[in-house]
Amino acid sequence: MRRWLFAVKGVWKLLLLFLLLLITFSYAMFQGGFVSWFLFYSFLPFGLYALALAMYPLYRIHVKRELSSQEVSAGDTLSIRHAIHIDTAFPLFFLVVEDHITSSLQMKKYMLFPGFRKNIVVSQSFKQISRGEHVFRYIRLKIGDPLGLIEREVNMPLEDRMIVYPTYEEMVYQPFSHQFDQGMTASDERVQRDTSMATGVREYQPGDRFSWINWKASAKRNEMMVKEFEQRKSHDVYLLIDRFPDVHFEAVVSFTASLAHAILRKGAQVGFLSAGRNKVEFPILGGEGQLQRIFYHLATVKADSKRPLEQVLDVEKSRAQQNDQLLLVTAKLNKRLIEKASLYSQKGNVTIFLVKRKEEQAVQEEIRLKDTATSRGIRIQIVHEGQFSAAFSEVRNG
Repeated sequence: MRRWLFAVKGVWKLLLLFLLLLITFSYAMFQGGFVSWFLFYSFLPFGLYALALAMYPLYRIHVKRELSSQEVSAGDTLSIRHAIHIDTAFPLFFLVVEDHITSSLQMKKYMLFPGFRKNIVVSQSFKQISRGEHVFRYIRLKIGDPLGLIEREVNMPLEDRMIVYPTYEEMVYQPFSHQFDQGMTASDERVQRDTSMATGVREYQPGDRFSWINWKASAKRNEMMVKEFEQRKSHDVYLLIDRFPDVHFEAVVSFTASLAHAILRKGAQVGFLSAGRNKVEFPILGGEGQLQRIFYHLATVKADSKRPLEQVLDVEKSRAQQNDQLLLVTAKLNKRLIEKASLYSQKGNVTIFLVKRKEEQAVQEEIRLKDTATSRGIRIQIVHEGQFSAAFSEVRNG
């Protein structure tokens, strides 16, 4: 619709230009004298320039967009550079460059006066860029004459995608419970072998650690023997994020990213559930690919759930039948959430992470609910922005 209106406006202005040229020429011819001819010759350069501008090939203007990075983290600085090259030697009175993006990022509109210049470079920087996926669709170019008689514009398709991942803090993950019946698959991941529980001895194999050597058994059998440890089944963690609207939502996303990063770096396997307007669920897997999937979702996730976390738990009842650890990340703690979580604690281990702002303290009601949850076998961990690394300090100290 906008293009159609602009085309009609362009035709009307072109007709108006011819009409003005005709009127001034007719006035000079019939009136005669210095004043009338001076008026015609004064308007003639502007009219001819506008007429030439109406036929100017806009495809001879090339724009290249350069991003400082395709992947950044929330809060980082982003620089966007536009390099403009004009093929023709025709002087342009003004050139408007407007980049269009499908996000809340406010792009600056440039009003340039190229003249005879063929190469122009403009750039802008964004500080504290927000989390999300930013898609650059096209660049709009607009030219015109000094009197505003002719204006032309074109949309140049130039698509770029930029992912702004949530910020995360480095933390050391420590399982809250060391059960040897966790998970359903055997694994050699870093958290899967407990070297404090030896069940026997076996012959040395390449790759065995020096500290595993059983010197007594080696001396008796006259060959190198090592301790054999009980093989723990895979340490599976299921992570669930609360997407109910809340002022702490960005902190919830940031802690979830920190938690997923720490768990997967430890060598455990992570399942992930995010329920809101759209439901996203990743099966229990490990490795860098799983981390990238979770981080990409957290980059674009929104607080658009119409159901609080306790209702989501009620719908996902099948999770209660699993033996993995269930970690819930939320900014709201209430009695119903603890009641629903207690159904999951019968077979698995449930931990609720309550995310707070940096200086925000837990209210009396939350402290009371924390005691109630502990009596039902549910662990409540209160974490603060900027101090996520302390989330597992109790486990390390214990």
